[in-house]
Amino acid sequence: MSHVPYPHGLVLGKFYPPHAGHHYLVRTARARCARLTVLVCAASVESVPLADRVAWMRETHPDATVVGAVDDVPMDLHDPAVWDAHMAVFRAAVPGPVDAVFTSEPYGGELARRFGAVSEQVDPERLTHPVSGTAVRADPAGRWDFLAPPVRAALARRVVVVGAESTGTTTLARDLAAHYRRRGGVWARTRCVPEYGRELSAHKLAALRAARPGAHWSDVAFTSDEFPLIAERQNAAEEAAARTGSPLLVCDTDSFATTVWHERYLGTRNPAVEAVADRATHHLWLLTDHRGVPFEDDGLRDGEHLRPWMTDRFRAELTRMGRTFRLMHGSRTARLAAAVTAVDELLGRGWDFAPPLPEKR
Repeated sequence: MSHVPYPHGLVLGKFYPPHAGHHYLVRTARARCARLTVLVCAASVESVPLADRVAWMRETHPDATVVGAVDDVPMDLHDPAVWDAHMAVFRAAVPGPVDAVFTSEPYGGELARRFGAVSEQVDPERLTHPVSGTAVRADPAGRWDFLAPPVRAALARRVVVVGAESTGTTTLARDLAAHYRRRGGVWARTRCVPEYGRELSAHKLAALRAARPGAHWSDVAFTSDEFPLIAERQNAAEEAAARTGSPLLVCDTDSFATTVWHERYLGTRNPAVEAVADRATHHLWLLTDHRGVPFEDDGLRDGEHLRPWMTDRFRAELTRMGRTFRLMHGSRTARLAAAVTAVDELLGRGWDFAPPLPEKR
């Protein structure tokens, strides 16, 4: 590997959150080193956990060694004692020799000197990727194209449409996603995640009819152990869609709703389903009211009489868990208008990144 000039390189940063400029820095450094360590430093006051940032960087740069450290020392580039405190953190995380330090920051020279390494500056004017962590924190939607898939998935605002059978959930979910796609720009990539449980239901009915032609939906049986699978598959579909979509992800049901469907079909709760649902993150639920919506049997429904009960169960569970939800009622047009108002309010609240530790200048 004689073409590689440095045995061991180092890239250090907060990555709060990581963006295209960071990734360009890491890839440039990796191409110049036999081995590269990326040190993610997070302060306790910051709102994105260190573990998440490390995971994002590891996924994006599998050919680098990514390590993390908590660094609660405020930055003062002119104070040698402050530098010493930072270096104690850095050296504990990266104890071995470092041959080159790659940065885009003015402090790169001093950082390299303290590591006994060569300083390599990479695009300090930010010409290749005109973005910064500060800019991303201020306006993630406006900087969306600078974010890697795992960061997009973490930051996407996830809105769920839930409701009883034949209450317009799928119609509202699709209408809502289409509304935001029409806004253009980054919003044109707004995705609507379909209901996996419905797909499974159709497969079960088809399999039953292959064995028993003429079988009806009421002949299909569910077992309790199928519901954790449904919840897991729903979560996975959302995660995949969030990685490629816009700052808004619309979900036609979610793993939380699967807990209520388990009650509907089997009459009891299932802690395994609830455990899967607890791992998912959503920001707003839109509950479709059954009142005023005619029941339509599409071949996978038989619960018209249960619709009031299901609406009440969704409302009770959302309330019990302290989740933000809105009841959607009225015509299709009225529901969409109410949904857009609720989602715009959610997006308008922003992402609430905690400010990083201040830097003394």
